[in-house]
Amino acid sequence: MEIVIVGSGGREYSIGLALQRECRIDGIYFYPGNGATSKLGKNIDFKDDDEFVEFAITQKIGLVIIGPEAPLVEGLADKLRENGILTFGPSQAAARLEGSKAYMKEFAKKYEIPTAQFIQTQDYEEACDFIDSLNLPIVVKADGLCAGKGVVIAQSYEEAKSVVQDMLEGKSFGDSGKKVVIEEFLDGFELSVFAMCDGKDFIVLPTAQDHKRLLDGDKGPNTGGMGAYAPSPLASSELIKAVKESIILPTLAGMEKEGNPFSGALFCGIMVVKDKPYLLEFNVRFGDPECEVLMPLFKSGLLDCFLGCASGDLKSVHYELEDSVCVGVVVASKDYPYKSSKKAKITILENHSKDSLISFAGVNSENGELIASGGRVLVCVGKGQSVQEAVKNAYAKVSEVHFEGMQYRKDIAYQVLGK
Repeated sequence: MEIVIVGSGGREYSIGLALQRECRIDGIYFYPGNGATSKLGKNIDFKDDDEFVEFAITQKIGLVIIGPEAPLVEGLADKLRENGILTFGPSQAAARLEGSKAYMKEFAKKYEIPTAQFIQTQDYEEACDFIDSLNLPIVVKADGLCAGKGVVIAQSYEEAKSVVQDMLEGKSFGDSGKKVVIEEFLDGFELSVFAMCDGKDFIVLPTAQDHKRLLDGDKGPNTGGMGAYAPSPLASSELIKAVKESIILPTLAGMEKEGNPFSGALFCGIMVVKDKPYLLEFNVRFGDPECEVLMPLFKSGLLDCFLGCASGDLKSVHYELEDSVCVGVVVASKDYPYKSSKKAKITILENHSKDSLISFAGVNSENGELIASGGRVLVCVGKGQSVQEAVKNAYAKVSEVHFEGMQYRKDIAYQVLGK
C-alpha cells in the first residue's frame, strides 16, 4: 500500500523512517513534508485539505497518519474517514481533548480522572479570586492551541493576574487565550505516557521524559521540547498500571460515552506526586521530540499498530519492542525560540552507525544541500542498552552535525544520569 504522513517536522520524519525500515509499504507521501522527507518518500502539497482528500481517493491511499494537532482539531480525520480513507488520528470532536484545555479539565473532573484543582473562566475578577485562594507558584494556561507554549508558571500573585489579563485581552495568544485555565501547581516529576488507541483498546508505549526548557538545568524559556529519552526508569510498573487504570481507561470509556470514541495517539502529560499520577494535559498525537525516541524502539509491527488503531482492530495486532533505550537531543537554530534565524547550510559527517540516527525537522533542500530553515532543526537520536550508553551515542551524533548558530542542551536525561 501507499501511505501519507501529514506534517512537516521531526515527528513525521521519524514515523516515515521507522515505517520505511519495516519494508512493507510501496511508498510514502509527506503532506507537506520538509527538505529531508523527500529522501524517504515524495513531498506533496495542496491549496487546501479538500484537494488533499481528493488526492487520497484518486491515489487509493491505504493509510493516512496525521502527525500535528492543528489538522486534527480542524477535522481532517473526519473528512478522510467520510471518504473511506483509513486514518490514524482522532475525530474533530475527540481532538477537543487537546484543542481546549477547559474542555479537557472539565472532562477529567466529570470522569474522576486525577488532576490539579482548577477553574476555567473568561472573567478577570473570578480569575483573581481563585488565584488568591492558591499557594504559589500558580499555573495559568491559555485554553486553545499555542504550539506548546501556552502555559505560564507564575511565581507571584501579581504575575499570575498580569498573565491572565494579557491572555484574556488577546495580547499573549490571540483567540487561544481568551478563555483561561488556572490551576494549582503540582510538585513532582513529569512523564509523557503514550497510548495507541482504537476507540476501545489501547497499547502503552515506553514512558518518555521531555525537556521543555531551552537551557541546561531546566533554565530559560519553555520551548516545543529540547530533547527526550525513553523508556524512563522513573516509571515503575506500578506507576504505569496506575496511569492505565486511573487515566487511560476512564478516558476511553468517557469518550465513548460522550459519543466521541478516541482513536489515534493519546498523549498523557503526567505529574507524579508521591508515587501517584496526576493528569496535567492531554495531547491527541505523538509528542515531538518524544516520537523521535519512541519510533526506533519498534522492532516489528509498527505499521500493524497504526492500521489496527485506524481500523478499530488493535486487539489482534502483534508487535515487538527492542529492549534498549533511546535518547534524542534537539539541535535548534541560533535564535530559537525568540525569533526566526538566518538560514544556514548543514554539514553532516557520513557515519552510518546502527546506534544513532537523525530525524530532520526545520530543514529545506536547496541545490541538493540541506539548509537549516529555523526553529528546531533536527534531533540526534542515540540508542543503547542503558541511558548512559544512549546519551553517549546521541551526543556523538551531535558532534557530527554543524551549521552556523546551532544550539542544544548538554544535559538531556540528567534526571536519570544524576541518580
